[in-house]
Amino acid sequence: MILDPSSLPHLPGCYLFMDTKGRVIYVGKARDLKKRVSSYFQNKDHSPRTGSLLAAIATMDFIVTNSEVEALLLENTLIKKHWPRFNIALKDAKRYASIHLTDEPWPRICLSRKRTGPGTFFGPFTTSRERDYVLQVVRRTFGLRTCRRLPKRACLRYHMGGCSGPCIGQVSPQDYRERVKRAESVLRGNTAQLLESMRLEMHACADRQMFERARDLRDEIAALEYLQERQAVERNRRYDQDVLAYLVEAEEVHLMLFKVHSGTLHGKEEFAFPFREGFLEEFLVQYYSENPVPSEIILQDRLEDPMVEFLGRMKGQKVRATVPRQGEKRVLLDLAERNVETAVYGDRMRLEALQRALSLPSIPQVIECFDISHLAGTAAVGSMVQFRGGRPDKGNYRRFRIKSVEGVDDFASLAEVVSRRYSRLIKEGRALPDLIVIDGGPGQLSSAQAALGRLGLSVPVISIAKGDEEIYWPGSLQPLPLKRNDQASLLVQHIRDEAHRFAIAYNRLLRKKNLVPG
Repeated sequence: MILDPSSLPHLPGCYLFMDTKGRVIYVGKARDLKKRVSSYFQNKDHSPRTGSLLAAIATMDFIVTNSEVEALLLENTLIKKHWPRFNIALKDAKRYASIHLTDEPWPRICLSRKRTGPGTFFGPFTTSRERDYVLQVVRRTFGLRTCRRLPKRACLRYHMGGCSGPCIGQVSPQDYRERVKRAESVLRGNTAQLLESMRLEMHACADRQMFERARDLRDEIAALEYLQERQAVERNRRYDQDVLAYLVEAEEVHLMLFKVHSGTLHGKEEFAFPFREGFLEEFLVQYYSENPVPSEIILQDRLEDPMVEFLGRMKGQKVRATVPRQGEKRVLLDLAERNVETAVYGDRMRLEALQRALSLPSIPQVIECFDISHLAGTAAVGSMVQFRGGRPDKGNYRRFRIKSVEGVDDFASLAEVVSRRYSRLIKEGRALPDLIVIDGGPGQLSSAQAALGRLGLSVPVISIAKGDEEIYWPGSLQPLPLKRNDQASLLVQHIRDEAHRFAIAYNRLLRKKNLVPG
């Protein structure tokens, strides 16, 4: 998404700032997304750290939630997923701490914020609550020490029965090692096997009339059985879900896909493509041919049995396709629907602004943008990106190796690429775009328009020059009277930047394959 706070909704949610490489560098939550994000750019009195953040932002994205509390939960999930460099130092790392079993002569068990140093680390856990409960049970059941240094006198935990007392010789090294071994088995999830051996030991102690030891084992078994039941409940929720919501607007499909793990939203993907009958099944086949199939897909419409069977075969096990009417799954679907509506109507506002700025007869639903790239003066390559409904349609991106131009000649290269693209569309009888954008100034624009003229086409075409981000109409040396932060201008900049990124990536790919000299 382009960096345009004015298009954000007055709703709670999370916002993500990305750098020029598309990496998430900051995640924030907001009670009101529009007010919160706008405040970054309205306030001039920033701290050095915030100033560095603003200088690094290239694009942004957002996810609407139902409440500020949900935004807080989602923020923590997104931070844990992306580890943005402007977040890490500001957040409480304890939330993501692992359980650490040290390798000291008398190992201790504790929380560790960093997974470095000697010993064994266990995690991550589904929630911090689950982690803390496991730690509490293991500490109490096996009596492992927690003190940083062995004290000279027994501590309060020993007197309360929570520690075996290695500091005062109340447990032998061999017995303590056995306790550590059992604790490690529980933390690795091997509770069932451990319980079986402990039950055998308990019965053996009772037979030998070691009633105190048998009683201790009985209590330990009871604690671990409860822990096992609790972890089973958590594991039952640890399947993956994909939530799909879509909206059809002006013969375009806008689809939002939420990725949910263990009941927690981890991220989203957005797609835009032309509407046609059976589009949902076609999308599912293409998407899940390249991506993991979840255990459950939550969506608005019922899938036919053959499609559900296909997904099951792709996954290798049964897949549920659910159309919820109520409950938690309905809440997730409502949230996805709300986000796709927010995205679509935000995009529509920018497209309407562009229509007004260019005096176009209709909203430019399909926009194609061309860019020529040549690194260090070597052979040029061209790229074309397509946006539908204000969103990238990557299935219609195209790359061109320049064939008829020798050396560096952007004007001729651009004319070749434009001519090749639209002569093919004419030959195949395919629809033309509503607007063409050229990366460059009046010269590049003139070359592109001449190429279109030779094909007998009169598609609206503009160019955008780097630096001042000025937008030009054919036949005029003066740019349009648009401010660079207007919604229309920001949209054109975003499309141009995507075309440039795509061209650079192609040039580098050819270099890597030694197909381009240099």
